[in-house]
Amino acid sequence: MQQDETSNSNEIAEFRAKGSTGRLLALDLGTKRIGVAVSDELRITVRRLDRIERTSWKKLLIAIRELIAEFDAAAVVIGLPLGSDGSESEMSLYARDIARKLRLSVETPVILHDERVTSYDAKKNLWSQGLSIDESRKLVDSEAAAILLEDLLSYIK
Repeated sequence: MQQDETSNSNEIAEFRAKGSTGRLLALDLGTKRIGVAVSDELRITVRRLDRIERTSWKKLLIAIRELIAEFDAAAVVIGLPLGSDGSESEMSLYARDIARKLRLSVETPVILHDERVTSYDAKKNLWSQGLSIDESRKLVDSEAAAILLEDLLSYIK
């Protein structure tokens, strides 16, 4: 994935200045389910977490705040779905709106990061592990969040 102006470059510059420690929490937004992944404190490894079932903004915010507290997250990374040509869609606007609301609701920095092809790569990864389609469906959202986070980590190193 090619990173461009879609990330909050000021937030990324701040992370680079602070050094590369502190967990990052990644969210792959969907209208029904939200994939979740977290890095280790040194930002070397990434692991999938249980997905969040989307019901309301209030419940989503509570769940995200709990994850931020549980993992002492230094930032939240939200996938920004762009077209293959870099164009924005309705889902891009949705992601930007969630990021804006989250910035107003938590003190943790929120970064938008290009998530092109993460869902495709997530399915491919899970199938290559020998998981069935049904098993993959349960994990694909959080696998996409993990891929998003790995991509951001390689970008900020």
